[in-house]
Amino acid sequence: MPASQQVRLGRKRPLPSCPNPLFLQWLTELRDDAKEKGLKLQYVYQKAISSLNKYPLPLQNAKEAKILQSFGDGICKILDQKLQRYLRENGPDAPIHSLPEGAPPAGRQDNNSLDPSRKNAAGDQGKNKGGGRKKREYIPQRRSGGYAVLLTLYRVSQIPGSKGYMFKMELQAEAQQLCDKSFTVPDLGSKYTAWSSVSTLIQKNLVMKTHNPARYSLTEEGLALGERLESLEGTKGPEGDREEARSEGNEQEEGEEGGPGFVDLTVSDDDEEEKEEERIQPTERPTSSAQPRVVLPGMFFSGKPQNVPSTSRNPNSWSLLPGSYEIILCVDFIETTGGSKNCKQDLVKELQRNGVTFDVRKLNVGDFLWVAREKVAPIPGQLRTPVGRELVLDYIIERKRMDDLCGSIIDGRFREQKFRLKRCGLRNPCYLVEECGKAASHLSLPETTLQQAIINTQVVDRFFVKRVQDVRESMAYLTVMTRYLNKLYQNCTLTCRSRELEREDEEEEEERGTPPCSLISFAEFNHGAIKNKCQTVKEVFARQLMQVSGLSGDKAAAILELYSTPLSLLTAYERCAGEADKEKLLSSIRYGKLKRNLGPALSRTVYQLYCTQGALT
Repeated sequence: MPASQQVRLGRKRPLPSCPNPLFLQWLTELRDDAKEKGLKLQYVYQKAISSLNKYPLPLQNAKEAKILQSFGDGICKILDQKLQRYLRENGPDAPIHSLPEGAPPAGRQDNNSLDPSRKNAAGDQGKNKGGGRKKREYIPQRRSGGYAVLLTLYRVSQIPGSKGYMFKMELQAEAQQLCDKSFTVPDLGSKYTAWSSVSTLIQKNLVMKTHNPARYSLTEEGLALGERLESLEGTKGPEGDREEARSEGNEQEEGEEGGPGFVDLTVSDDDEEEKEEERIQPTERPTSSAQPRVVLPGMFFSGKPQNVPSTSRNPNSWSLLPGSYEIILCVDFIETTGGSKNCKQDLVKELQRNGVTFDVRKLNVGDFLWVAREKVAPIPGQLRTPVGRELVLDYIIERKRMDDLCGSIIDGRFREQKFRLKRCGLRNPCYLVEECGKAASHLSLPETTLQQAIINTQVVDRFFVKRVQDVRESMAYLTVMTRYLNKLYQNCTLTCRSRELEREDEEEEEERGTPPCSLISFAEFNHGAIKNKCQTVKEVFARQLMQVSGLSGDKAAAILELYSTPLSLLTAYERCAGEADKEKLLSSIRYGKLKRNLGPALSRTVYQLYCTQGALT
C-alpha cells in the first residue's frame, strides 16, 4: 500500500438506527401519551420500544413482531391499525421502513427514557411553578364516604364509656346513613365504593387501622376534623357547604403530592375478601316445567307464616315488607366450576329446566342457601338495576357425594365442616347425600363406614340428612325447597338483625310453627363464616377440646359454658384439694338435650392433657 494513501477507519456509511422507524415512532407516541395521563401502560410501551430497537430485521406488519419480547396481541393490533391508516393516507406502495418526509427522525437515543437533563429541567420547572401555591387542608366533601366515616367515628368517640373504635361491618352500617354512595356496591362503570375513601383518611393521618380483624379509630387530627364536621353538620348552611367542598377538586392533586406516612399497624385481608365477594350475575328465570315428586323434609314448619314485627335490639335493623322481596337460591361457585364438568353442567341445566331463580356466588360455608332479596326498581339512565339488600333464610345445605364424603372423612374435613355449619348462625343445616348407586363399593373406606358416618351425622350431631341417588334428584329437592320457602314467607315481614344478637322470640316461633323472620344479612353471614379468619381464645379452646377422642361439639360447648378459656380451667384445677378431685372436676358437667354427664373417663383425659408435665404416654 503506498505510504501517501490515507487509511480510512470505521464504516463507510452509518447503519440505520432502527430498520422499523414507523413502528418505533408510533410506539414512542403511545408511550408519551400514556406518560402524560399517568398510566402504567407507559412501561409496557417502553419495554416494547427497547425490544424493537434490538431487532435488526425489517418487519412487514405488526403480526411479525409477536416473536419479540413484550409484544402481545394488544400492541400488535394497535400497530396494525396505525399501519392500515398510514397506507390509506399515503397509498398502498408507501414505504414502511422509512419515515415520511418532514417527520422527525426516530433514533434510538430519542426514543428511550427522557434525557436526565431534560427530566431535571422539567422537574425544576414544575417545582417552581407550584412552589408559590399553598397546600390546602384536606376536608372531605359533605355526604361523601370519608365524611361519613369521620363523622361516625367522632360521634362514637363522644359516647361515654365507648370502646373508641369500630369494626368494618358496624362502621359501614352506621356511616351509610350519612353517605349518598353505597359502602358495599360500586357505581355503574366503577370498581370503587364509598369505603375506598378510608385509605385516603389513613394516608392523611386522620384514621388509624389496627389489629386483625381491623379496628378503625380516629387520630388526634381526625378528632379535631371530626369536631369541625359535627359543627358544620349542625348548621348545614351555605357557608358550611362551601367549606366542606373546598377541597373537592384538590383531593386528587394532594394525593399525588403525598401526605403523612401510611398508618397501618397490621395486615388485613379485608380488600381480598371484598374482591372474592363479587359474584356472578343472577341467572334469568326460564320457563318452569313440571314439579318433581319429592317428599318434603321433616325440618319444615307446618303452620302458616305470620307477620312478626321488628323486635330486634339492633339500632341499625331494617325490614322487608311482604311483596318487596323475592326468594332466591344461592349456589356456591365451586358447585358449578372445576372437577367433573359434565356433572356440574347438569346441575345448572336441571335448575334452569325446573324454573328456579338462582345466583352463583362464593359461599364461605355450605353449598346451597336461600336469601330474601329486596326488589329494586331500575334507575332511569343506568344500564343495570341496583343490587337490593339481602337477608339469609334459616336454611343451609351441604351437598356430599359418596366419594367426597370418603375423602373428607380421611383428611378430617368432615368433622370440621359439621362444626362450622353449627356455628354459621342458621338454625336448619342439612346434609344432601348423593349415594351414586354402586360407586361406594370402589372407595377407600368400606361402605359400612360411610353409612355409619351418615347415621352419626343424623342421630348424634342432629343434622337433617336427605338421601338422593344423583344430581337430578338433588336439583329436584332444591326446586321443591325453593317453592316451599316462597310459599312459607310470602306474607312475612323480614327484619334484619345482627349475628351477635340472639333472637328473643326464637322459642315462641317454634311453638307457633311460624318461620323465623328475624334474619341476618348475607354480607354479615358470609363474613362471619370465613374459614381462616382471626379466632378468639374461646374458639381456639373449643377446637382444642374437640381434638380429644370422644369429645364432641356439644360436650365442648358444655365445658366452655363453665370454663371459657384454658386459664380459667387451669385455675379451677388449682383450687381442687387433691388429685382425685382434679380428675373428676368435669365429670358432672351436663351436655346436650338429654343432659347427660360428661363422665369420669373423659374428665380424666382432659385433666391429663392440660396438667401433665412433659410428654403424654
